[in-house]
Amino acid sequence: MLTLERIDVAIAGTRVLRGVDLAVDHSGRVALVGRNGAGKTTTLRAIMGLVPLSGGRIGFEGQDLSRVPAHRRTGLAIGYAPEERRLFSSFTVEENLRLPAEVVGLSGTETRRRLDKTYAILPEIAEFKDRKAGGLSGGQGKMVALGRALMTGTKLVLLDEPFQGLAPALARRYAETLMRLREAEPDLAILITESNPDLLKPMVDSAYLIERGEVRLTSLRG
Repeated sequence: MLTLERIDVAIAGTRVLRGVDLAVDHSGRVALVGRNGAGKTTTLRAIMGLVPLSGGRIGFEGQDLSRVPAHRRTGLAIGYAPEERRLFSSFTVEENLRLPAEVVGLSGTETRRRLDKTYAILPEIAEFKDRKAGGLSGGQGKMVALGRALMTGTKLVLLDEPFQGLAPALARRYAETLMRLREAEPDLAILITESNPDLLKPMVDSAYLIERGEVRLTSLRG
């Protein structure tokens, strides 16, 4: 489904990703683990077209993503939840959820269907759907960012450091949500980045380790 082939990215003249190879199969749950600054966020941003490639190729369902403008990639059924959430603070939670669906041109009926499904997977955000996003806690904001990604990510969802900054109890709740998501959407592929691999063991099928911008397959077992 998603393939990164020898990806290079340089930012401000510094090489951040070095020949990255990575694959996420249809319905696969893949972790990209590494220390802060290793290149995890840059990898996801490259997939979304938010940083330019210096070399290599990104393919999605046989299509070269390099030829797809960044603002059109969500229209390919890819959802993205960045680490910093990026919610519109003056919008309500539901308005934040609806926004990407409206941007990609979904009908009102389809948007409502996806909202209902998102609320079923994330019932906690349904409870505060009319609250302004600027008044949310960090954990609540993470949940809303996940819900927003699910509104367009019907094939692939990219989650960047979803546990970062969460208290242990909230991290457990988020992990439980991801397990519910796996049961509710068995065909959905997920690529999730994290610094602490122990958090991901129950929910992924395979993992890559990234160090200094270079990636290799690893194991989270044992």
